[in-house]
Amino acid sequence: MTTPPSQKTGAAGQRGYALIALLALMTVLMITMMAAAPSLRHQSRRNLELEAIARGEEVAEAIRMYVRLHPTRQLPTSMDELLEGVSPAGRTKKVKVLRASAARDPLSESGEWRTIKPRDQAFVRFLRDLAEYAENRPVPKTTDPALTQIATTLPELTSLITGLGSGERGENEGEDTSMSSSGQFVGVASRSGRRSIVTYYGIERHSRWVFTPFYR
Repeated sequence: MTTPPSQKTGAAGQRGYALIALLALMTVLMITMMAAAPSLRHQSRRNLELEAIARGEEVAEAIRMYVRLHPTRQLPTSMDELLEGVSPAGRTKKVKVLRASAARDPLSESGEWRTIKPRDQAFVRFLRDLAEYAENRPVPKTTDPALTQIATTLPELTSLITGLGSGERGENEGEDTSMSSSGQFVGVASRSGRRSIVTYYGIERHSRWVFTPFYR
């Protein structure tokens, strides 16, 4: 028995409508995914920045613990020293002060934190940013007994700000690949020079976030 031409035409039309509906659905899904992609990237980067702040704060706390437990109350000279821990007076076993995951910067390609010395321009700029965040009120140093002696030797913003450029003109948006200078350090900063989504004390650039126990 042969199918009447009218039924063949109807079946073909239904298949055509189904194909058009499928294409329309795929188009809507594609547009929705394209619209959602920037939001997803934004949220992913925001989460990464929050993770960087959490890890940076861990490093700052590790520096504080290192100084407090060190027999001579001195600052660390490398990230490896923080990872290895410190031997308090009267003890031979080292006390761990920093997790390995916190020793990695999630914002930089290398994963290495940049160590910040007391007279580094990055540290001076951070002090200025803090002063601006505090509406130009004096930025108090830590009162932690373990850090107060060292804190008295840290430079004052007013004595170092001469010659420090204002604003962010000419700042590198890329990765800082320079070697961290040797010697004792008071904090760490990201090697990423990108503008941030999250602000840290009002600062909107990764490389200008200095994580230190001396100003928190």
